[in-house]
This record gives sequence, C-alpha cells and structure tokens, in this order.
Amino acid sequence: MPHVRRYAPFFATLPAERQERFLERLKVFVWEKQFFGAGGLEVTDEIRVAVSIAAVRLVQHLDLSAYDRLTEIVVYPYVYGHPGRDGAILGEAHSFGTVVLAWPAVQQGLLNPSDGHDTAVHEFAHVLDRADGAFDGTPELRASEHYRPWGEVLGRRYLELKATAERKRTLLRAYGATNEAEFFAVATESFFEKPARMREQAADLYAELSRFYGCDPAAATAVEAAPVVEVGRNDPCPCGSGRKHKRCCGRDR
Repeated sequence: MPHVRRYAPFFATLPAERQERFLERLKVFVWEKQFFGAGGLEVTDEIRVAVSIAAVRLVQHLDLSAYDRLTEIVVYPYVYGHPGRDGAILGEAHSFGTVVLAWPAVQQGLLNPSDGHDTAVHEFAHVLDRADGAFDGTPELRASEHYRPWGEVLGRRYLELKATAERKRTLLRAYGATNEAEFFAVATESFFEKPARMREQAADLYAELSRFYGCDPAAATAVEAAPVVEVGRNDPCPCGSGRKHKRCCGRDR
C-alpha cells in the first residue's frame, strides 16, 4: 500500500467499497499488461503500481476492457527523444497497443495532483480515445444520444482554446489546442486534477466528462491535499533532462 498512498492521494477520499474495487482493478491491470524498461531502466513494483494508478483512475466507473487494445507499457528513466525530431518527449500512446512514458514525468504528474499536468493520465486518455478505432477526441461513449452534445461542447471548447491559448493563461494547457485528440487528453488531466475550477469555469465541459467517466471529482470528500511543488520557469526541470523548466516539461504551460 505505500505506493498507493504516495501516488494516489485521491484514494483516501474513496468509500471503503470503492477502495476495494480500485485495488482489485489495479492488480488486474498490473497482471495483464506487460511492462518493459528502456534506456537501461529496470521496471520495479513502484513503477508498475504508479503507472497503473493513472490508468485505473480513469476507468473506476468504466469497464476495464476499455484497455483491451493496450498490451504493453514502455518506461524510460529519462525524458527521451526521437532522431530527427526536436523537443523532449514525455509520453506517447500508439495505435498498435503500446504506451511509452518517461518515468520522471510520470512521477512529476502524480506527485503534483492539482496542477493540471499528468503525463500518464494524458496518455491513458489517448488509449481510451483510441478504443473506438481512432485518435479523434471522441472515445466510445455510454449511449448513442451522448455523441451530439459531446461533439457540440468539446468542439466549441476546443475552438475557444485554439483562439485564446497563445494570448492568455487558460484552464486547459495550450497543448490541448493541437488537435481534438490532444484536447480530450488535456481536458481529462484538468477534469481529474482541477475539477472544481473546471466545474466553475467550463460547466458544460465538466458535465460531458463527468458523464463519460461516471464520476464527479469536484464533489469528492475533501482531504488534505498533497503539496504542489512549484517549479519556476527558469529553474532546472525536475524531470532530470538538464534543461530549464520552460524549455522542457513546462514549455506548453
């Protein structure tokens, strides 16, 4: 349980029966998925549990089969990159059933549970999006009549973010303006990490995500929140890349 207590502060807010269900799903996810270390990383129980916490949190009220297309999770010990591509990569979700994550980014996201930036949650949201066959910002919803309001609300909010993200600080990270798929993943991060603010500032978006995920995180029982580690834009990035925070994990904030 120490890894759960460290990486899942929300766990303490769950009723006893839901805590039991969460732990059961956590065990199933860890057992079913293959974890591989890259770049010399040895995958430990801590890594398996922490990554799985992010995945299972999203499907507490969905069927765990939403992850059936996901077969393996590759974890790097550092922020990585690809030959011929600029910029550090924190994580990726591939259509062929693989999620790739940088362990420092996973830790930073889980240990700062209210900053609206969680790499593992972001990538697993992409997996849910892909479950219906495409990365398009619309996962398989609960009922056919949900698609129209989903499209109207998320489409409008996406266009609003595209129009304002570069000019002012917004509820959602500017990276969400990249395309509809990234908008859904970024919105998912804020839904779970800044639910009260989203419910206040974007009630329609909050309502659509709440209906899909089947939960109301803004109404969760209040507990003492884990402290948010503030990192200045000119400070070294805590992911260990050696870059300034503004040129690495904080580049799209």
